[in-house]
Amino acid sequence: MIKRGAVLESDAATAAKLLAEQLAMPRPAAVLFFCSSTYDPAVLSAALQEHFACPLIGATSAGEIAARYQTNGLVGVALPEELFRAEIRFIDNLAATDSAALAQTVREMMGALSSRAFAPVSSTNTVGLLLIDGLARQEERFVASVHDALKGIALVGGSAGDNLQFEKTVVYADELYGTGAAAIALLHTSLACEVFQLKHFEPSETEMVITKADPQTRTVFEIDGGPAAEQYAALLGLSAKELGPAVFSKHPVMLQIGDDWYVRSIAQMNSDASLQFFCAIEEGLPLTIGKSTAFVETLEQQVAALESRFDEIHLTIGCDCILRRLEIEQKQLFGDVEALLQRLRFLGFSTYGEQFNSIHVNQTLTGVTFGKRRNTL
Repeated sequence: MIKRGAVLESDAATAAKLLAEQLAMPRPAAVLFFCSSTYDPAVLSAALQEHFACPLIGATSAGEIAARYQTNGLVGVALPEELFRAEIRFIDNLAATDSAALAQTVREMMGALSSRAFAPVSSTNTVGLLLIDGLARQEERFVASVHDALKGIALVGGSAGDNLQFEKTVVYADELYGTGAAAIALLHTSLACEVFQLKHFEPSETEMVITKADPQTRTVFEIDGGPAAEQYAALLGLSAKELGPAVFSKHPVMLQIGDDWYVRSIAQMNSDASLQFFCAIEEGLPLTIGKSTAFVETLEQQVAALESRFDEIHLTIGCDCILRRLEIEQKQLFGDVEALLQRLRFLGFSTYGEQFNSIHVNQTLTGVTFGKRRNTL
């Protein structure tokens, strides 16, 4: 049986011990966890190694999600060996890791997994999970390379957070941990699995153009030829001094690629009135202010769609943007949202960005659901 657990404890070693008690099982294939950025990584890593004799993968969060939304704690899920096989790798120094090295790592993981698999490894029984430093600004390049190497196997993931401090995010894999790093897991299962992505924004009629930016640092200095923060605020009928996470979560910008619209979220306003984004941003991009659709109703539709395709849902691993969490808080939607996520047996975290197949996105809920598929015959 899959076991989920949640701990609210400020001491890292104690938190690991309490989580281990909740997740205890004879032969876990792997343990996935999300934790407070206030924990000492060395202490937490050592404690988890002490209590779990299995592969581990995890990341710091901008808030953890299990049965309830929480902050400054530890949540996790133990995947039983009778239902799962896992291969996990730690990638240090993202900036120095090229596509060829990533492809070789993924090939090695696929080979190791195939030797222990329930059935031939394929897109119907295997999914990739990526956890990556949320401040290293390497997601776009990294996710594209990993997805390409997976050769058709779906990839979902999230960027590690630190409760909107924007100082340090940490990724964990087995006994290793660090910043400027990523962890990749291949999860193979005898259950049915399905990946999904959910957003609740659509484009408005308010448009703008990025006229000065630094793509390397994801900083926008000018919009429509004027100071970025002032111009963005003016489009909303606000002053720059009114800008902050609450405004950014309510009014993201959107970019059209083909027939699809993608959210490009603002992380913070800098002291020079430039805007820092959670994703790559370039000069000349035409953008549109996004407008929110019904948050709870959109989530309920996704939950109902998954339930219609599964007789029984065993687990959903999810990566949920921190800006969605802020909107839930502003609108006091925690009770409604938690009730819906419970139907999915949800375990996840609030992120600084989400990855879905080859694309790094913002302000989405991205994840994978495992369970018993509904017989449609």
